[in-house]
Amino acid sequence: MTMTTKNPLLKAKRLVLKIGSSLLVNETTGQVKNTWLNALADDILTARERGQQVIIVTSGAVAVGRRALGLPAGKLLLPQKQAAAAVGQIRLAHYYQEVLAERGLKVAQILLTLDDSEDRKRYLNARNTLNTLLDIGAIPVINENDTVATSEIKVGDNDRLAARVAQMASADALVIFSDIEGLYTANPRKDPTAKLIPVVEKLTPEIEAMADGAGSSVGTGGMATKLMAARLCMEAGCDMAIALGSELHPLTRMEKTGKGTWFLADKTPISARKAWIGGAIKPRGTLVLDAGAVKALDKGKSLLPAGIKAVKGSFERGDAVVLEDEKGVFLGKGLTAYNARDAKAIAGKHSDEIESVLGYHGPDEIIHRDDLFTEKRG
Repeated sequence: MTMTTKNPLLKAKRLVLKIGSSLLVNETTGQVKNTWLNALADDILTARERGQQVIIVTSGAVAVGRRALGLPAGKLLLPQKQAAAAVGQIRLAHYYQEVLAERGLKVAQILLTLDDSEDRKRYLNARNTLNTLLDIGAIPVINENDTVATSEIKVGDNDRLAARVAQMASADALVIFSDIEGLYTANPRKDPTAKLIPVVEKLTPEIEAMADGAGSSVGTGGMATKLMAARLCMEAGCDMAIALGSELHPLTRMEKTGKGTWFLADKTPISARKAWIGGAIKPRGTLVLDAGAVKALDKGKSLLPAGIKAVKGSFERGDAVVLEDEKGVFLGKGLTAYNARDAKAIAGKHSDEIESVLGYHGPDEIIHRDDLFTEKRG
């Protein structure tokens, strides 16, 4: 690793490890790889002994459960996936509990879905639970709650879930262990001239074009979803790495060899609240802004109704909306102080006209600057 700064893995006080299905579960037998998991547990103990707090985000419940239930190979129907997850989650929790407890480490299980990060109250509750567990020395083992997930059971959700957990926990680094060494200039399985990229400081279109979505048959994550996770982490001030996890003691290996791809955090990260707005919640509508409002956003100001050219969608007060200019260019997201009907009524109006239009005195701004996430532009 050719970095002038200290290895992010060693300087991280709070570390998130994402474990993919193909690393944890034998594709043929559907059994957890005990030797590999024990080696990982040794690595985690070493990290704890040097003062690092560790969070695990694990995949593998569906892969373990489908074999236990005798489900056929190939694509599963959603109810089958949910049933497999129900069986697999309890087995995974047992395996993690066993190997970590043998090393004197306390373990806790948390089941989340992406929806848990979209509701602010649930998000804060989950964050408080994480912080409490870490403060008492426990290792949270987090899995996606696939037994109730619907659209969440799809390609790469646990990569993005890991990034959102890193945001939620204000982690210093996230390491996504994969069956590939890191990000390459081309697919190394197809192109022998492909070169590993050790450090990425900015996600450019050229970098994003290098992700071809190749994944294994056991897991559901490709490189494209890992880059999505990297963007979430970098903007929130968290370093992220993609590293080979298939060998024994993957964390120690990464520490000693430096191999992998590090995506370095922005030097001026956005606040935790803005990271949540930008990365977690689903937008319910769109506000189209005029040129003056776009300039105001660039200066970090609140969004006033006078700068709204159009209101699209159906949303309530407090919902997230997309912000775009008149050409349809994405500018950011924000939490609106008005529902769609009222927003349409006051669009283009000055703030001192709000009461006469709506019949009540509401906020002067449609979106306060503290509730705005704006896309970084060149």
